[in-house]
Amino acid sequence: MELTGAQILLESLKREGTEVLFGYPGGAVIDIYDEIPRFPDIKHVLVRHEQAAVHAADGYARASGKVGTCLVTSGPGATNTVTGIATAYCDSIPMVVITGQVPTKLIGNDAFQEVDIVGITRPCTKHNFLVKDVRKLARTLRQAFYLARSGRPGPVLVDLPKDIMQARTEFVWPEDVHMRSYNPTYRPNLNQLRRSVDVLAEAQRPLLLAGGGVIMSDAADCLRALAHTLRIPVASTLMGLGGFPGDDELWLGMVGMHGSYAANMAVNHADLVIAVGARFDDRVTGRISGFASHARIVHIDIDPTSIRKNVEVDVPVVGDCRQALEGLLEIAEARVGGKDWQASHADWLATLRGWHDEKPLTYQKNGNIKPQAVVEALYKISNGDAIIATEVGQNQMWAAQFYTFTKPRTLLTSGGLGTMGYGFPAAIGAQFAFPDRLVVDVAGDGSIQMNIQELATAVHNRLPIKILILNNGYLGMVRQWQELFYNRNYCSTNMEAQPDFVKLAEAYGAEGYRIRTMDELESTLSQALASPNPAIIDVHVEREENVYPMVPSGAALDEMLLV
Repeated sequence: MELTGAQILLESLKREGTEVLFGYPGGAVIDIYDEIPRFPDIKHVLVRHEQAAVHAADGYARASGKVGTCLVTSGPGATNTVTGIATAYCDSIPMVVITGQVPTKLIGNDAFQEVDIVGITRPCTKHNFLVKDVRKLARTLRQAFYLARSGRPGPVLVDLPKDIMQARTEFVWPEDVHMRSYNPTYRPNLNQLRRSVDVLAEAQRPLLLAGGGVIMSDAADCLRALAHTLRIPVASTLMGLGGFPGDDELWLGMVGMHGSYAANMAVNHADLVIAVGARFDDRVTGRISGFASHARIVHIDIDPTSIRKNVEVDVPVVGDCRQALEGLLEIAEARVGGKDWQASHADWLATLRGWHDEKPLTYQKNGNIKPQAVVEALYKISNGDAIIATEVGQNQMWAAQFYTFTKPRTLLTSGGLGTMGYGFPAAIGAQFAFPDRLVVDVAGDGSIQMNIQELATAVHNRLPIKILILNNGYLGMVRQWQELFYNRNYCSTNMEAQPDFVKLAEAYGAEGYRIRTMDELESTLSQALASPNPAIIDVHVEREENVYPMVPSGAALDEMLLV
């Protein structure tokens, strides 16, 4: 069967299971858009900015576990995707980004809307392709999806010249993918698992540290089984939130710069840290020389380049997190099945409970609305069953601290790159993945304006997304640093010249709600969350509230500022 390149592209997307394609048209991809109506199994979602297309595909992937897909034109359309691609790359999100390109004979001639997007994105993609032969298109797309979802997931870019989309060839779909130079290791080395159990059996103060790899490998149930069988407490990175129930007795909280007191203290007092699918980011470790200085470290990760990159480890385990956790539990039960883990770790668990009770996550309450109270109210009203997207900054940290995540894939946040403007389009992607779920973007008044134009996308598609703005009139996290470390020199962080967010919502055809007092908080928030329409909820919170605990730059995790 002979098809055009555009038809081969869409038929390939269909066979890869693509249900939603986020995109923005342009001249270089007009042939693809001409064919889209003939592929009703693929829903195309017109965003209002190409960056939002990538973030929406990212949010779709994080919430669903599937590969996110987006389509943009050449030149500025392609360059507008770079921030979203880098966001996905830092957080290991499976995604295929399709960009248009000028005709092959014009490549390198500075043609209209030509950029070398392959060269530009090489540092922030798992792999990328420039297709120069239509006969190789189907196989290239098959490889792109395979690369995106396998091993350590990540974004893959496919650049498509206009003449390749117009060319015709026989469509041959490759059922199997074989890439000689790419063979990720899924099955962990048995000897390394045995070594891990050896050090675990000797440990008196063990700690499981869960990263985003637990969620990406669908290993949350295995992590919980291991923790409960061997009575090991669990903490997580920001990206690992939801990988272990936040209401579990063994849960300590998030570690890192704004981690809980108990979790951070546990890391630096443990004699064994088993890190699962975490890459030891600097926001997690604090000062490296002071990180887990009393502990042996077992590091489990499917990406061998992540092991020993930042932290020296005693037992490296390369492999799929789920298979590694299953193997650990099986060996531990077989070799030390008679060990009384409850008694062995009783003193350690008692110490951790004492730290938790001594310094719980809390805040001083007064007559003003505290942002922490808004997140607590959101958790209460939603019964903890919402998908929460966040922007970046104080809003992100308060959501991580005060919303109790009990299930994987319910927190969508830009961890590695820290991208303001991520949350709202990511929420759009999640809402397409789960049309009947409550999806809320917890935002700041600064970050929400970076992709506010996507309200048109939400309204056009009748998506009942709620944007919960913690409005303090500042770029809050930068202002906090200016207060604590720069003598309150609030240079360029005052955001008082704001739009009226309620009127802005209404201008787009959405609903707008404003909350100024604690008396209004629960009733108005309940009303807004129950609405079937997209809405902005503008909550005026304490202007100079800070995120605590806080580990200052260059400090160790147990050197936290608590007030």
